[in-house]
Amino acid sequence: MEKRPLQTSNAANIPSKTIEEMYQKKTQLEHILLRPDTYVGSIEKHTQNLWVYENDEMVHRAVSYVPGLYKIFDEILVNAADNKQRDPSMDSLKVTIDPEANTVSVYNNGDGVPVEIHQEEKVYVPELIFGHLLTSSNYDDNVKKTTGGRNGYGAKLTNIFSTEFIIETADGRRLKKYKQVFSNNMGTKCEPVITKCKASENWTKVTFKPDLEKFKMAYLEEDVVALMKKRVLDMAGCFGKTVKVELNGTLIRFKSFRDYADLFLKCAEKSKPMPLPRIHAKVGDRWEICISLSDGQFQQVSFVNSIATIKGGTHVDYITNQITTYIMNKVNKKKKDANVKAHTVKNHLWVFVNSLIDNPAFDSQTKETLTTRQASFGSKCDVPESMLKDVEKSGIVDTLLSWADFKQSKDLKKTDGTKTQRLRGCKAEDANEAGGRNSEKCTLILTEGDSAKALAMAGLSVVGRDHYGVFPLRGKLLNVREASSKQIMDNEEIQNIKKILGLQQNKEYTNVKSLRYGHLMIMADQDHDGSHIKGLLINFIHSFWPSLLKVPSFLVEFTTPVIRASHPNKTITSFYSMPEYEAWKERLGNSATSWKIKYYKGLGTSTPQEGREYFSDLGRHRKDFIWDDELDGNAIELAFSKKKAEGRKIWMRNFEPGTCRDHEAKLINYKDFVNKELILFSRADLFGSFKKKLYKEIKVAQFIGYVSEHSAYHHGEQSLASTIIGMAQDFVGSNNINLLKPNGQFGTCNLGGKDHASARYIYTELSPVTRCLFHEHDDKLLEYLNEDGKSIEPNWYMPIIPLVLVNGSEGIGTGWSSYIPNYNPREIIANVRRLLNGEELVPMDPWYKGFRGTIEKSAKEGGYIVNGTVTEIDEQTFRITELPIRKWTQDYKQFLESITDGAPNVKDPLIEDFRQNGDDAIVDIEIKMKPEKIATILQEGLFKKFKLTSTISTSNMHLFDAEGNKKFDTPEQILEEFFPLRLDYYEKSKEYILGNLNRLLLILDNKVRFILGVVNGEIIVSNRKKAELLIELKEKGFTPMPRKGKSTKPQVAGANDDDSEEQEDAEPETASQSVSVEGATWGDYDDLLSLPIGTLTLESVQKLLDEKTEKEKEYEILSGTPTTSLWLKDLDEFEKKLDELDLKYAEDDRKRASQGSKKANGFASKPAKKPPQPRKNTKKAKSVEPENDNSSMEIENAVEAAKPAEVAKPKGRAAPKKNIQKEPEDDIQSLQERLAAYNIESSGEKSQAMESEEVQQKAAGKKQNNKRGGAKKKSSTIVLESDSDNEVNDVDDDDDDFEEVQQKAAPVKKGGRKPAAQNAKKAPAKAPAKAPAAPKKRSVGTKQSAGQKLLTDMLQPAEGTGTSPEKKVRKMRESPFNKKSGSILGRAAAAKDISPIADCSAGSASNTPLSEDEVVEIAPQPARARPQRANRTQMKYALSESESEEDSDEDAELSDFEEDDD
Repeated sequence: MEKRPLQTSNAANIPSKTIEEMYQKKTQLEHILLRPDTYVGSIEKHTQNLWVYENDEMVHRAVSYVPGLYKIFDEILVNAADNKQRDPSMDSLKVTIDPEANTVSVYNNGDGVPVEIHQEEKVYVPELIFGHLLTSSNYDDNVKKTTGGRNGYGAKLTNIFSTEFIIETADGRRLKKYKQVFSNNMGTKCEPVITKCKASENWTKVTFKPDLEKFKMAYLEEDVVALMKKRVLDMAGCFGKTVKVELNGTLIRFKSFRDYADLFLKCAEKSKPMPLPRIHAKVGDRWEICISLSDGQFQQVSFVNSIATIKGGTHVDYITNQITTYIMNKVNKKKKDANVKAHTVKNHLWVFVNSLIDNPAFDSQTKETLTTRQASFGSKCDVPESMLKDVEKSGIVDTLLSWADFKQSKDLKKTDGTKTQRLRGCKAEDANEAGGRNSEKCTLILTEGDSAKALAMAGLSVVGRDHYGVFPLRGKLLNVREASSKQIMDNEEIQNIKKILGLQQNKEYTNVKSLRYGHLMIMADQDHDGSHIKGLLINFIHSFWPSLLKVPSFLVEFTTPVIRASHPNKTITSFYSMPEYEAWKERLGNSATSWKIKYYKGLGTSTPQEGREYFSDLGRHRKDFIWDDELDGNAIELAFSKKKAEGRKIWMRNFEPGTCRDHEAKLINYKDFVNKELILFSRADLFGSFKKKLYKEIKVAQFIGYVSEHSAYHHGEQSLASTIIGMAQDFVGSNNINLLKPNGQFGTCNLGGKDHASARYIYTELSPVTRCLFHEHDDKLLEYLNEDGKSIEPNWYMPIIPLVLVNGSEGIGTGWSSYIPNYNPREIIANVRRLLNGEELVPMDPWYKGFRGTIEKSAKEGGYIVNGTVTEIDEQTFRITELPIRKWTQDYKQFLESITDGAPNVKDPLIEDFRQNGDDAIVDIEIKMKPEKIATILQEGLFKKFKLTSTISTSNMHLFDAEGNKKFDTPEQILEEFFPLRLDYYEKSKEYILGNLNRLLLILDNKVRFILGVVNGEIIVSNRKKAELLIELKEKGFTPMPRKGKSTKPQVAGANDDDSEEQEDAEPETASQSVSVEGATWGDYDDLLSLPIGTLTLESVQKLLDEKTEKEKEYEILSGTPTTSLWLKDLDEFEKKLDELDLKYAEDDRKRASQGSKKANGFASKPAKKPPQPRKNTKKAKSVEPENDNSSMEIENAVEAAKPAEVAKPKGRAAPKKNIQKEPEDDIQSLQERLAAYNIESSGEKSQAMESEEVQQKAAGKKQNNKRGGAKKKSSTIVLESDSDNEVNDVDDDDDDFEEVQQKAAPVKKGGRKPAAQNAKKAPAKAPAKAPAAPKKRSVGTKQSAGQKLLTDMLQPAEGTGTSPEKKVRKMRESPFNKKSGSILGRAAAAKDISPIADCSAGSASNTPLSEDEVVEIAPQPARARPQRANRTQMKYALSESESEEDSDEDAELSDFEEDDD
């Protein structure tokens, strides 16, 4: 049957072919020859820029070559290199290239090919592997090999594309030498020739003649030969000194891979002004790296198992990514706006990589690109840190920063302005001539806000609109020197200024002809913020157009007065700086009071009329900036460049207070502006809470308004709200002591406080402990700032311990950053006591209240490692019960979600699931790990893998002291710096209190003599002229007591909101008050002449004498008390408050644990969580040691805590027994005898000290039932309570929110009470160990009446405390350290003449040991029935004995009287 061709749709266009002709089957050999590009690459000639070796150097040039021909040469070369991996003893590789003979030979020593017949294929092994396709020793992928062969083609391809192919090998093991010749593209083979060889002979040699016709070549061209030679050098570079490589009989001398890379870099350096870096590292035995720099395009030279991967691959990416990530982070850290990406860094690198990879995979048989995944490399190569740092120092960072600047400049050009007469799309009040022929005469006024713009617009009515334009700035200008290009481009203010002025990016301006305005005028407030705005504008111009600042009078300033003084005679004087005003006021002296002073906080204070006055005298208010030299530019950079941080610190340290520029000068150079005005631009909430007497809760939003008003706070309310909320936060990681109470949702550890409620919904009040830290006695001693002529908050507060150590500090000041961790307040107290004793300090470690993890010292100096808490429940489940400090729960939850199986975009999950069992204060998370990941996690570290560790550094503790900024290396240094300052304040406080007591004694003496004179008729007050009365008082020797300029009560910090007294004091003297006779004025005797008529009685005299006796005793005790004892007393009181807080926190924890809902079942069963334990108290002993913690936090090298005393439990104990001690009655001096000491007629004699002793009759009062809703309690004392400054403890037994102290009730007989004396007889005979402290007197009603019992009489100390609340005496022991010249106390004593405590035994009066009567007494602290309210005054009215009997029923009702405190 005739065969016909298959018919197709286009058969007409195809010559007739048989089916056999159309569908053919080829042998593999025929297929390789027919389609060579599949196996060896293209057989067409290509021209490409490649590195070649010629004239003994590496050259990068255009090369014409056939990839297929290059590949068959490379296959033989790689085969020889592979033998090095099989036989490490190989040390010789010889390559001969003979272009004329068209012959290439490759020889290597080492184990030869086995000369033996293959039992399965029945041919010799050399013939099998060189003459049969798909034969290889690399097919077993279970065996990890680092050779180049893989697919079984290799050398066979060279044989196929050669006219002649000769294989020779010596097998010393079998003593056989083998030689076989193939020809005609492996189509013909000769029989092998096998001869004998020596046992020492082991080598292989392949010689071939390429079939040039297949590659369309007539001979081995020069470019091909150069490329082959370069490939031989590749081998020499990969082997280094382990293998001697010869090319055409010449040894190539490379000692390392670095020497090989050097060939490339030497060539590249010919076009470079500077040598390129050579950063080399050998990582393990499989990786060798060399890094250099490239010109904006990534370059790489890489090898995998001696195969040249000319297109790189995963091994190059692996190394490059590590370097690019490191450099990218460094660049973006140096310049946050650089926005450099990894690919940008990569384009500036030149990477050389020589690697050995297990069973490498490539993209094709040509093996130009490695495709093996990193996990399958068989080894890791972490680029050494030292190498990364060397790369960073190589100049690449500066290159990238320059590139970023160029890119930014290119982007910023898009916002350039042009010189046009009509400006569109801008809200400026443009000058009529701007952008026109007279543009050089035009001035653009940049004002600070709209109010200043209104003032400028008023001034334009004087100077006109032709040559003046106005544009208001919205706040402070951006610091463009540290801003990103995107920030600058998005900043509307900067874009508008460029458009209005016609500025073009980076243009060099030698004049202003191309601009729309010839002058730029800054019109800002004359305060520190205004100076900063001026500085930022100068910085903006200098950053982009520094030449403009050199143009004369381009930049000008409009100055306005800070203060204007007006006289009744219509004279007005203006002052442009505070020093100028102060000097004027000092010159005038008392006559300055006749002037009316007006403070101009900002331009908005000036009226439109004053604005017109300013512009009418423009020459007076205009100041021109001038450029002297490069020092001006350096000063601007110093103030605003981040690179000048260290220099800026020195600049600020060298600043001398009082420095200011001359405001009268017409010209200002830029360096004077920076050094004398801008440098001045460099605390109000606590002040507000003291002044407000914030003892009752107040809404935070209302408190913000109060603080803003009374501290002249001029910034945003949001900043104030954040500060107040931050001062009240008490979650773990915030404050160790919160100065304000968090009454509401003030934030939790869930979001680090960011989850606080709005200021409208939360309340706060002063914490009870705050006033123990900041003593009221110091309020009058602090230096208060002045704002707008008003006294505001102090320059600084002086707590009894450094608060910066208690709550830590983190932030950025002008020129410095600072970080100080929190420390244990009890350890700080203990160290202060050591300083007071002259002892050595004990090192302190960071401590955070409530933290249950660990803080341990690290190997790094000043470093600590913070660990959370994790426990193992079972092999797969772990429980996290604490996170590192300031690692918040919500953030940690997001981290866990990122490693949880099943979550989106999770590539390598570590856990199967997790559960949260915690609340707002407690962390409790269970994690269930993936079983296959447990071993890896535990090996790498559970804490590290789950981010349960962080670090704390104490190497950046900067604080501002009185002299400026200072760096501290340890917290003990901060304490030593604080100690003498605080001790000096105690000395000042003591002097101040003694002065007030002395003045009060004089006033009391005056009043007694005056009242007696009126009562006896010796002084007539009524129906007399004032002048006569003044003369008589002076003649009779009454001490003039002129009124103080300020009220005796604190007027600034801690003053009441009731300003009636302040206003009264502040009023000018009336006509009656201004009466003056012989130097005496009516005001000198105001304390006497203003006495109410009801006080002019003998009873009042008795009360005044009693008060005088009490004050004399106070004066005597205080004057004999060492200053250091005052500090110790305050520390004791402070520690008591801490004990109370700890007890409260423990109770809160207990309630939380008891009220908390049952937790959901976890992944594994576990024991129930123990409720939180009460916090421990620090035991006060002779040698005080700091307490470790109330939590489980362990601190390395921590001081062993003293054994704490037991704390009285808030409930559940029996009522304390009453200790009633009957005091002996002394003889009472009669009133007449006491009055006789006063001689009214004598003017020079001092009254003798008179003794007035009180008769104290204590009776054993009836025991009261303390049950709710029970019978009315009977008492002979009426207690009235009201809100005021005096702090008195009260007990309220009708509040269900608090625990109550149960007291046993004694049987009560009806028919009224018995006399006190009778009751006293029934009192227990046994007296307490120590005499009870005398009751504290308040006001005039302090004398104790019969039958009257105080709360302290009824209560005993808590069980186990061992200390009576009736009286606590602290005596200082002799210290062996007090006489060390180097001690802090010794130095302070030398400077201030203050004796250390231990010197109390010295002979001086001030150092005399305290007697039992003089010892400082601490008020007793009864067991608490409920939290004490501080802001209540307690007044006791004692009923007489007869009244008590007659009105027993009324007594019962009155005893329950209590003012509602809500």
